[in-house]
Amino acid sequence: MSDSDKNARHADRMARKKAVIDTAIAHADQEKGLLLVLTGNGKGKSSSAFGMVARALGYGMNVGVAQFIKGRSDTGEEAFFRRQPGVEWHVLGEGFTWDTQDRERDIRKAREGWEVARRMLADPAVNLVILDELTYTLKYGYLDTEQVLADIAARPPMQHVVVTGRGAPQALLDAADTVTELMDVKHAWRAGIKAQPGIDL
Repeated sequence: MSDSDKNARHADRMARKKAVIDTAIAHADQEKGLLLVLTGNGKGKSSSAFGMVARALGYGMNVGVAQFIKGRSDTGEEAFFRRQPGVEWHVLGEGFTWDTQDRERDIRKAREGWEVARRMLADPAVNLVILDELTYTLKYGYLDTEQVLADIAARPPMQHVVVTGRGAPQALLDAADTVTELMDVKHAWRAGIKAQPGIDL
């Protein structure tokens, strides 16, 4: 096949693809606040959520971040985003459950943290709420899934919510508008490489 034939076939294929995409875009005429869930065993769930924080700030939106489970206040994303106007950032945990080894304390911290999240979810001035690592609090029963979903459903109509963490419960997946499952194929940590600033921290 000559280059001109390849070019013609390519142009025809792209024209057909464009028609399909243009039709889908024209059909998507609703506006609403979205619930997005980023789950799975792969790396990048929180990083993806924080990418949406940057995107929202680019549009002049206000963002609230509630980090459950995690107890660190020295990550690169927090160091950057805390300095940005329009960002409210809360580290609400005391460390991963295998570090704390205290179920009662983890439950108490999760419930205290959810009160902070509920306040942001009720505030129409907050355009995007990130509920980082929330899935663990649901999986372990620290928070009541039905109540959490009810609070999320009661948010202002145009507020977007992103939930991250492994093992998202089915009820959360069912309630979400968009679900992405990140798959773990290979990780440097398993080769003995420690977490790297700017990449993992």
